[in-house]
Amino acid sequence: MMDFIMVPLVVGIITLGIYKLFELFARKKERLAMIEKIGDKFDASMVEDKFTFPVKTCQKSPYGALKVACLLLGIGLGLMLGFFIVLNTIGLHYPDESRFDYREFESVIYGSSVLLFGGLGLLIAFLIEMRSCKKSEK
Repeated sequence: MMDFIMVPLVVGIITLGIYKLFELFARKKERLAMIEKIGDKFDASMVEDKFTFPVKTCQKSPYGALKVACLLLGIGLGLMLGFFIVLNTIGLHYPDESRFDYREFESVIYGSSVLLFGGLGLLIAFLIEMRSCKKSEK
């Protein structure tokens, strides 16, 4: 169905991969040269607090499972809602099998509902984590 885009896409991916590989080696050489140039002048206190995120989180955040659970819950709810929307709009059988509009409509419904509820699940996990961190700070 999308044969016209596969060849440029594969060529682009291969070209980008080769470019990134060369860039990786060039940056490594540049960094090693900078480290040798700086030598003993560098102190660890110079970059102590430079690389922090503006959002404060708890020191020990055991919320990885919560994030994954909320994401999977959101994806599941999105698939279920997408199924019910397709069931109510299109029905179990396509009116005309020769038309692909209904299949494209169905894929848009499924994709959008999965992305919407997956993002909502991650947002809920973030809010729960922030609320828990604020309670532990008090």
